Amino acid sequence: MKVYLRGLTCANCAGKIETAVGALDETREAEINLVKQTMEVSLIQGTEEERVLEKIEKIVHKYEPDVEVALEGGKPMQLIGCSCEHCHAGNHCQDRDNHHHDHELHPQHAKEHHHDHGHVGEAEGKMIWLRFGFGGMLFLAAVFLRDTSAALFLFLVAYGIFGYDVLLRALKNIVRGQVFDENFLMSLSTVGAIAIGEMPEAVFVMMFYQIGEAFQEYAVRRSRKSITSLLDIRPDSAEVVTESGIKRVHPDEVQIGDLILVKAGERIPLDGKVMEGHALLDTAALTGEALPRGVEAGSDVLSGCINLDGNLKIQVTKPFGESTVMKILEMVENAAGKKSKTERFITRFARVYTPAVVGLAAALAVLPPLLGFGEFEMWFGRALIFLVVSCPCALVLSVPLSYFAGIGAASKHGILVKGGGDMDTLCHITQAVFDKTGTLTKGEFSVVKIEGEDKEELLFLAALGEANSNHPIAEAIVREFQKTKEIPLDSVAEYQELGGYGITYQIDGKSVLLGNQRLLEREKIEFKPYLGVGAVVYVAKGGEYKGYIVVADTLKEGCREALEALRRKGVQSMVMLTGDRKENAEAMAKELGLDNFYAELLPGDKVRILEELKEKNGLAKTAFIGDGMNDAPVLAGADLGIAMGGIGSDAAIEAADVVLMDDDIGKVAVGIRIAKNTRTIVRQNIAFALGIKALVLILSAVGIATMWMAVFADVGVAVLAILNAMRKK
Repeated sequence: MKVYLRGLTCANCAGKIETAVGALDETREAEINLVKQTMEVSLIQGTEEERVLEKIEKIVHKYEPDVEVALEGGKPMQLIGCSCEHCHAGNHCQDRDNHHHDHELHPQHAKEHHHDHGHVGEAEGKMIWLRFGFGGMLFLAAVFLRDTSAALFLFLVAYGIFGYDVLLRALKNIVRGQVFDENFLMSLSTVGAIAIGEMPEAVFVMMFYQIGEAFQEYAVRRSRKSITSLLDIRPDSAEVVTESGIKRVHPDEVQIGDLILVKAGERIPLDGKVMEGHALLDTAALTGEALPRGVEAGSDVLSGCINLDGNLKIQVTKPFGESTVMKILEMVENAAGKKSKTERFITRFARVYTPAVVGLAAALAVLPPLLGFGEFEMWFGRALIFLVVSCPCALVLSVPLSYFAGIGAASKHGILVKGGGDMDTLCHITQAVFDKTGTLTKGEFSVVKIEGEDKEELLFLAALGEANSNHPIAEAIVREFQKTKEIPLDSVAEYQELGGYGITYQIDGKSVLLGNQRLLEREKIEFKPYLGVGAVVYVAKGGEYKGYIVVADTLKEGCREALEALRRKGVQSMVMLTGDRKENAEAMAKELGLDNFYAELLPGDKVRILEELKEKNGLAKTAFIGDGMNDAPVLAGADLGIAMGGIGSDAAIEAADVVLMDDDIGKVAVGIRIAKNTRTIVRQNIAFALGIKALVLILSAVGIATMWMAVFADVGVAVLAILNAMRKK
């Protein structure tokens, strides 16, 4: 189950909550995403969520009393401790001590709830500026008046302004038995500094700590905004066309087959097919592409797109819960919760690191004086510096932020990555295996060659016969002819389909043959066989050979350039799998410069060959890139499944680890670039944070480090690491 923890920003406390919830008898494990302020809890089968929720709430409030806890289990949602005015106005929420209060959280309410808390955030921002402004002036005044009797009073007042909430939280936590948290560490170190006469240091440490906390909260809010802003693509309502007129309803009330009206400037609320009208659609929210797409009667349209001009009447093809916009929201929201191996390691490391450093600080304060290596006051001061350095926030917060920022950067390019682990895998791809149709090619046949003395007559004769067939080759020939003329269907007589051969019909008293090589050989008509790539249709009239038409699935624009870009990103081996004929596959593989190809495959063959390729590739990672419609088993079997043509494809969203929303194979190289940049930033943050902290810990133990250096090693490093995590990928 997913538990929402609004207001949780302390990385240290998050680790403790994870451990405590994971240790419950009813749970297997718990994992907190600090950026999203959510916790994924794996329950023992048969456990009641509401009973576990009560225990979780007690654990959360034991460490963070002001954090609001909410459980979402599908559509119904229980809110605990919600203090927003919107909820109180509707009498939805009750006192925090009453755990049995349910209400349905409507998507519109979710939006308003989000905006209400946005106003609260603005008010908090003003209070922070007032606090730092007034406290900072008192601190500066105390520094200038340091040699006067007023200095002590000014320092204490400034310290109280910056540290009152930290001291209160530390006392409350001590009463609850929760001693070793960041509030206790900061309180002990600054009160200790005051006790040994380092007043300016004590005030500055608390002030800088609060600045760092404020900045961390801002960074988390800024990163989280990329997800909460997705609420803007979730439609609020739909206008249903009924016999009595237009009726405005919530999108989840619209049924499949209903007709909805979408006016210019409005967002399409549900997936469907255009029945009337034509317009340009802004698809940037789904694909990341700025260029509008034109639609008309018969076009498929997706929820989340904006109608730029014209009115459209759309027949709904999917319910709201299964619409593209809802699947994207669910996918992106879940992405932030799937941690990479690095994130999991840092979380485990932080749980050991903080208690270990606190223990070392205590030993540093007590053991040297007992062994006669100096005064207690000197070693106590060094121990205080040790404590200031001990908080692991720089690591625990900046690493998830780095992955989250990377996922957000990818989504802006229309690349949906399902989690930090998939982002890591994307970095290590050295072998790419491609499906052909719909991935490297457009997935639709078109006429690529017409060979004969009279090409216009040749195309006319072929289109006339193929107009009655729904075969993809026939449709391609008809489309080509209809670019300039309409087909006179009533002129065809004695139309006949010959299974395995082709088509015959009569026109102007003469017999016309359309078909393969075997048809012309059977009728003993002399011709020169076509030996190139593609499907060929031979044409004869009145026993005389007229020529042939070649129909083929053509490469996507920019396909060669996209594969070259992958080579530059470290992909060493490229292989194509296809069910097409060997001759066609060989020609395409040669044209694209692929390393190998496998042709005439069934779906089961693709899975088997992928496993063989993975074994050959060893520890390096293999990605399978397919169109997502019929490649679900192969997508799931690869180290990384990348679905092309993800828009509207349920199979792609379910089976793939990465979905390219605009069917652009060039985005694979973009995704690898973003993933590698993200990995670099994560490594930089880990090395920088651990390196600086280790250095200052050593320097503090030997008496070289000052309290100012300790503050930089804690808050300063955290701020710099977060800034690094937030920079452009």
